[in-house]
Amino acid sequence: MKKIFRQYLAWVARLMIGRYSPEVIAITGSVGKTSVKEAVWTVLEGRGRIRKSEKNLNTEIGVPLTILGAKPAKSAGGWMAVALRAIGEVLTRGPRYPETLILEMAADRPGDIEYLTSIARPKIAVLTAISPAHTEFFSTIEALAEEKATILRALPEDGVAVISRDNDLAWEKRGKTKARVISFGFHEEADVRAVEADLVSDGGAPSGVVFKILYQGSAAPVHIAGVVGRGVIQAALAAAAVGLAKGMNLVGIAEALGGFDSPPGRMRIIPGIKNTTIIDDTYNASPASAQEALQALRVSGVGEGARKIAVLGDMLELGALSVESHRSIGKLAAGSGIDLLVTVGERVRDLGAAAREAGFPEDRLEHFKNADEAGRYVQEKLRQGDLVLVKASRGMHLEAVVRELMAEPLKADDLLVSGH
Repeated sequence: MKKIFRQYLAWVARLMIGRYSPEVIAITGSVGKTSVKEAVWTVLEGRGRIRKSEKNLNTEIGVPLTILGAKPAKSAGGWMAVALRAIGEVLTRGPRYPETLILEMAADRPGDIEYLTSIARPKIAVLTAISPAHTEFFSTIEALAEEKATILRALPEDGVAVISRDNDLAWEKRGKTKARVISFGFHEEADVRAVEADLVSDGGAPSGVVFKILYQGSAAPVHIAGVVGRGVIQAALAAAAVGLAKGMNLVGIAEALGGFDSPPGRMRIIPGIKNTTIIDDTYNASPASAQEALQALRVSGVGEGARKIAVLGDMLELGALSVESHRSIGKLAAGSGIDLLVTVGERVRDLGAAAREAGFPEDRLEHFKNADEAGRYVQEKLRQGDLVLVKASRGMHLEAVVRELMAEPLKADDLLVSGH
C-alpha cells in the first residue's frame, strides 16, 4: 500500500511540475543540506513566490509533499485527504503556485537521487561536501559519491551546478554535467570564496562569525550571529553562489545573509545556566561534521577559569565505517583542547577508547548510556563561563542535554530540534 501511495504522490507531483513549470533548486550532499536550503531561502526571499522543503521532507515521500504544498498525515484518513487535495491542486490551476522550489534531496539508498530528480528536474543543483554519512546501504564512500553526483547529471545544459571546492569527492564529480559550474568554499580557486573568517566573541564566549565573500574581484562582508563553525560559512557561500547564478548583486546577497538564522541543532549558540554557552549541534552527526564541530570548539575562547566540555553521542548509519569513524573522532577530540569529554551511547565507546589511547586523561572522560544521565552529570559539573559542545546523530536525542543546561528551558520548543 505504501509503495502504491508513493507512486501516486510522485505521479501527481510530476503533473504539478509540468503544469506550473517552477524553477527547481535541488540540494544534496552528506552534510549541510538543510543549512544550505535555509541560506538559499534567506538570499532569495522576496524575489517572487518561493517554497522550500520543511523540516526533513527530503525523501521519496517528502519531496513530492513539498511540491504539492502538503504536510505528512498521521492517519490513513489523513493520507487519503492529502491524496485528494493533491489531485485537486493539479486540476484547478491557480495563479499562486510558487515560481521557485528549493528542494532538499536525501540519498539513503542507491537510486534515491535519480528517483527524486525524475520527479523534479533541477535548473540549479547544489552539491555540498560528500563524506561518510548514511553509508549503511552503500558499499564504499565512492559509491555514495556517485549517488550524490546523480543530481549533476540531471541538470540541463543551460542549468547551473554549485559544487563545494573544499571537498575533493564532490569537486571531482563536476565532469558529470555540461551545465555551468560555480564552485564555493575556502579554497583559493573557489569561484565564490570566503576569506578573513573569524569568530565573534561576547565576554570571551563565541557569539557568531564574520567573513568576506569574494567573487570576480568584488568583496562583501558578512556577519552571522548566533552560530559558529565553518559549516555556516559554507552554507552561506553556497547560497551566495545560487544568488549570483540568478543574477543577484553580491552586496545584496551579503546583506541578506546577515539575517540568516541557522536551523535548530546546527551549531547554534544557546545561553546556558551559570553564564555558560552551549554550542547545540544535535541535529545530526557524521565524521566530517564532528570534525568541524570539534575545530570550532578548539578555536573558541572562554573566560578565565572556564573550561571547554564536549558531549559526544553516537554517529549512526555509518555501517562498516562505524568503528573507524568513531575512533578517528576520538583521536581528534584528544587534541582539541577539551577539559571534559562526555560520551553517550554504544558506538561512541570506540571514540572514548581512541581518545584514551591518544593520551586523553581517564579522569576527564565520562560515559553514559543515555542523554538524560549525561545531561544531569554535566549540569552538576558546570562551572561559571564554561563552553559546552553537544553533538550527536539525531537518533541519540542529545537535545535533552541542551535542555538540561539551557538558561531558558521554556524556549526549548522554539530553539531545539525536538520542537521542530
